[in-house]
This record gives sequence, C-alpha cells and structure tokens, in this order.
Amino acid sequence: MRRTDRLFEIIQLFRGGRLWRGQDLAERLGVSLRTVYRDIDTLIASGVPIEGERGVGYLLREPVFLPPLTLTHAELEALQLGARLVARLGDPSLVKAAEALLGKVDAVVPSDRQGVDLVAGVGLYGPSPEGEAAYLPVLREAIRRLRRLTLVYRRLDGVLTERLVRPLHIEHWGRVWTLSAWCELRGDFRVFRVDLIEAVEVGEAFLEEPGKSFLDFLARKFGEAGELGAPSNSI
Repeated sequence: MRRTDRLFEIIQLFRGGRLWRGQDLAERLGVSLRTVYRDIDTLIASGVPIEGERGVGYLLREPVFLPPLTLTHAELEALQLGARLVARLGDPSLVKAAEALLGKVDAVVPSDRQGVDLVAGVGLYGPSPEGEAAYLPVLREAIRRLRRLTLVYRRLDGVLTERLVRPLHIEHWGRVWTLSAWCELRGDFRVFRVDLIEAVEVGEAFLEEPGKSFLDFLARKFGEAGELGAPSNSI
C-alpha cells in the first residue's frame, strides 16, 4: 500500500470514533508498528486532530473531511502558483495559511512529488500590498462577524475623514485592494481603497438589512453598468 493511501486509510479508520492501538493499526494495514507511529506523527503535524500516545492508543476528537488527494501535475502546479499569489497579495495570516496548506499537501502526495517546485520557471512581478496588508485580517474578520468599523480614511485629495461603515466585501483589482461597505455617514454604498486607510477600530455588531447588503450593492452596480467593473464611487 502506498504511503498516501495508507494515510487516508488511517483517517477512515479513525472516523468510526473508536480507540485504535498502534499494533492494531499495524496489523490492519500490514505494516510495522514503527511505520504506523511515523504515519500518525505526519497526520498530526498536518493538522489532523488525532489524540493519544504510543502504547495506549489513538482516536480522532473532531470530524475531518479530507477526500483523497489524486492531483494531477497541472493541479499541483496550479495549487503552488495560487499559494504564491496569496503570499504576495494577501495579508500575513493568509500567507501563513498558504504555507501550511502546501505543507499538508506535500505530506500526502506521492514521494516523487514531495518538495518539488513545479513553478520554478514562473515569476510574479506584480505590485504587493505592502503596508495595506496589515489591515486585511481586520477587514476580513469584521466582514465574517458583521462588525461595524470606524475608519480614519485619507481621501484622494489628501483630506483625512472618519467614517463609520458596515464592511461587506474586499476586492483586489491587480494594483490595489478595496473595501466595499455601507457608509453610515453617507447613507449609501461606498468603496474605500485599503491603502488609504490610516486606522481601523472595530465596533459593535450589526444586523443585515434589506438594501444594505453586498448583494444589493452588486445589484445596483449591475443595474447601472450592465456588468461588474471597477467601482465608480471609490473615494
């Protein structure tokens, strides 16, 4: 049995919820006890929530939804390239997540593909977000949790303003990140360039209301322009 198949077989066995001794797993898989311990260490290092210890047994504390990885060469190349784009354009938390993802995939793909740089001949020379990346985790979290934000924002004319907004969506346009939001001050949708945000303060939660959601924003944009393009009300 290939190592990749063995790792997934171990996960499938653990999904039953029972305690498995290392020796029982070794007999079930037809490998040595030492191999079982090494496989379990690999799965734990990859983030699979296995608990237990050698000589006692192991079990899975949380459900894991991990389908078999039967990736083609092109799919692995796309994954590596995508992770590099995230590392260049994303915020620090997403950079770490991309690196962790590649590590997990590398742990379960066939040995002849492990540690192989499939996109060594591809260069990424576009602009990176640099300073604005620091605010992206805060914006993403506020969007997920429906929390208002107070922004200290530098308008395109250089004037500093303070805005209370309901964050709805963040977008990357190739050169800059933008935040689409409902502006409480203007009583309308507004789009803010993330690189022009000077400070962010997370405020109280808000409830979604008809006419103020991201779908409403898109409906207006589609209605005005016929297609979704760069926002016209960026400030």
